[in-house]
Parts: sequence; C-alpha cells; structure tokens
Amino acid sequence: MKPVHFVGSSREDLRELPESVQETSGFQLFKVQQGKEPDDWKPMPTVGAGVQEIRVREASGAYRVFYVAKFQEAVYVLHVFEKRSQKTA
Repeated sequence: MKPVHFVGSSREDLRELPESVQETSGFQLFKVQQGKEPDDWKPMPTVGAGVQEIRVREASGAYRVFYVAKFQEAVYVLHVFEKRSQKTA
C-alpha cells in the first residue's frame, strides 16, 4: 500500500472541512492507496498530467481533493477545498 503525502497546506485544508467530509475523503484516499478507484472521481488534465479529483457531496456543500497516484512511491494530495462554483479555475 502506498503512503499518502500531503503537499503544501493540503493536510491543514482537509482538517478545516466538516468531520464527515474528512472521514469520506480519508476513506476514498485509502482506496487510492490500495490501487482502487474512489467512488466518485474524474481526471483533471487541465490541472496537470495524472491529476485526479475525488468528489465529495454533503448537505453542507461540495468538496474536492486533487491528487496524483501515478507514482510508485506515494499518493500525493495536492489541493483540498470546498467547491463554490461550477468551473475549475
């Protein structure tokens, strides 16, 4: 199983989200560590080669976790945020 490495402020950003979102995101990242696909995801080639997003929908809003899992050594979490618009900047 690959370790997860958080880049920049992504770990702190995740910790600021509602607890249920943290739990769901953590479980989905665990699946990625095992080489499985998350339940709700899509590729994000506009962000970078190999970048994928985990999509979490809760009553409190929509949340995203951008990560790269193509490297043998680890899963890299690049960015975690609450989605507030319909577009990716």
